[in-house]
Amino acid sequence: MFNAEKIKDECVKWIKDFFENNGKDCNAVIGISGGKDSSVVAALCVEALSKDRVIGVLMPNGEQSDIDMAQLLVAHLNIEYYIVNIKEAVDGIKSAIPFEMSKQSTTNLPARIRMSALYAVSQSKNGRVANTCNLSEDWVGYSTRYGDAAGDFSPLSHLTVTEVKAIGRALGLPAVLVDKVPIDGLSGKTDEDNLGFTYDELDRYIRTGKIDNIEHKEKIDRLHKTNLFKLQLMPSFTPSQI
Repeated sequence: MFNAEKIKDECVKWIKDFFENNGKDCNAVIGISGGKDSSVVAALCVEALSKDRVIGVLMPNGEQSDIDMAQLLVAHLNIEYYIVNIKEAVDGIKSAIPFEMSKQSTTNLPARIRMSALYAVSQSKNGRVANTCNLSEDWVGYSTRYGDAAGDFSPLSHLTVTEVKAIGRALGLPAVLVDKVPIDGLSGKTDEDNLGFTYDELDRYIRTGKIDNIEHKEKIDRLHKTNLFKLQLMPSFTPSQI
């Protein structure tokens, strides 16, 4: 029952309204990975603001095997873009920390450096940084806090992977971008390999509450509960007397 065309138009209007209220002359700055999420967000911003106000930032960590997908997108949308290779920054942080970093912190470091690069471009180019996370990823905490989970506005945070794909088709994006198997760009694995269940299964559970695999249900519920803090404001102490 999902009306992709209707929701696409509503999202375009929402982006227009955001920029009207938060920077009338600002540009949308988007980290372009070549996956469906950044592709859909970029295309939505082009429709909302025009291609002249959308800037893509490609951020390989050394060699990126699928960077041609990111280049396909910026060519398809005909938007301005920059390539910022983050390898030296990643290696610099690793060498500056005087102990062996944990596997998790090593995996998440590139995402946090990419967000720093995005804000450097954004502040230099009169921009607002787009968050490209979707509801499915957010639901189970499949994002890096202060990395890809950051941003100034979030077009997809209430849309599942299935719905994002439908909007991508409504936007006329190349099928190779919409249906590209999602990889995290950090560990070299697919999202579904890392999660242990499929997005189709997760999306159905989110929208209908129905799931056939009890073990997967328990894992999704556990991930959702333990990662809710990523979606909430930082806890802050309120003094009883000032």
